[in-house]
Amino acid sequence: MTAEQIDRINTLYHKSQSVGLTPEEKEEQTRLRKEYLAAIRENLRGTLNQISIQEPDGTITDLGKKYGGVKEN
Repeated sequence: MTAEQIDRINTLYHKSQSVGLTPEEKEEQTRLRKEYLAAIRENLRGTLNQISIQEPDGTITDLGKKYGGVKEN
């Protein structure tokens, strides 16, 4: 998601609050919001797949490999 797309989301939001949106603008706003949420989810998934925990017995469990579908190198 680019800064221009985020700016456009904000512009459409402010316009919707002041004068309203055309049907085409509403569709664009919905599409951009879906793209934004998908980008956030992808970033979060990537971050969570990098987490490893140390078990009480001292072993390390890579949660990305165990639950996130990350393949062994």
